[in-house]
Amino acid sequence: MRRNLLIAAVLVVGLIIYGVLTTISSSVRLEFDFRQGAQAWEAGFAEYAPGMEGMMLEAEIRPLPSELGINGTGYYLQGMNHSDDLFMFFKRRLGTEDGVVPDQEYRVMFTIVLASNAPSGAAGIGGAPGESVYLKAGASPVEPEVYLDSDTGYYLMNVDKGSGNSGSGTAASVVGNIANGLSAEEDPCYIALERQHEHQYTVNASRDGELWLLVGTDSGFEGLTGIYYQSIAITLSPVR
Repeated sequence: MRRNLLIAAVLVVGLIIYGVLTTISSSVRLEFDFRQGAQAWEAGFAEYAPGMEGMMLEAEIRPLPSELGINGTGYYLQGMNHSDDLFMFFKRRLGTEDGVVPDQEYRVMFTIVLASNAPSGAAGIGGAPGESVYLKAGASPVEPEVYLDSDTGYYLMNVDKGSGNSGSGTAASVVGNIANGLSAEEDPCYIALERQHEHQYTVNASRDGELWLLVGTDSGFEGLTGIYYQSIAITLSPVR
């Protein structure tokens, strides 16, 4: 009798441990193709002052440029960097319905496909139109939001996306830049670029199982930047 009870107890404990390990070890893999629309991604702009004019801020799903030779749409973000530090971003919430486990710590990997018309090695106002525009990506347990800072008079982010244009933060780290490989002497056109990135920091999901993805550009080029995001694939790998 005691032997049977002991065996039953061991089986129960084993099942509990197996369930916990299975939950913890499950990776989350998602892909967002913007030919299918915005798919709950939301855009925003930060690090500029309300009184700045001619910022030319735009964010929308629009047809891809013809030179890409691809039919369909992309998520287009545009801005004129009068502040010398414009952050153009978009974000998306993930939750338990996507497989996120509450309080789980994750490594976050990205594959980002975007189209850029910024040439390589070109001179620009304040910085190069390609090499001085830094692509950043990461995640946060709290929603990335823009607020008006009373001290500076600027719109700032409530999460750490890295100081300056080239700095990495806990919510977004530097992937690279948007230089497209064409020389400044060639006719400007959009080129599709693929960027692989593992966020420099691990991220804990919230107690409710929420985690927010954050992708954007931090610009030191004081001119107009326009980018078509074509697709974003992410993998959340649990840290045991």
